[in-house]
Amino acid sequence: MRLIKLENLKYLLEVNFCASVILLLAGSFLSVSDDHSLFEFKSDLYGALDNNLRMIMVYLGMTEIVILIYCFMRKNFRSIILVGFFLILMVGSMEFYGEINTVEIDNNFPIFFFYTGISHMLFGVIEDILNNSQQL
Repeated sequence: MRLIKLENLKYLLEVNFCASVILLLAGSFLSVSDDHSLFEFKSDLYGALDNNLRMIMVYLGMTEIVILIYCFMRKNFRSIILVGFFLILMVGSMEFYGEINTVEIDNNFPIFFFYTGISHMLFGVIEDILNNSQQL
């Protein structure tokens, strides 16, 4: 009975995780475009610093793809927990980046990183729990 509940929870967290991955990739790669970006970049005010932030987002998307491929190939999603932790740390890092470089950071960034981070962590934890319970 307990395993069935975990399987149902796993399904919900999988769907949520897939949604967060799609959001992360869309947010990352659409950051290059002024017209389609999920975030507001004030390039007319900040120039190169603004473009650095856009490139950081693109690198984040590329890193996500590499890590996901690695996890699917190994069939082990424990690394996703760490990815989620670092995504949550990005909330503070973005604030710090904006403050140090006097760049206004879009208010959607903290929500974006917190949601994707929590989704990654929860998915990684439930996958790890289920993998460990199957090995017993």
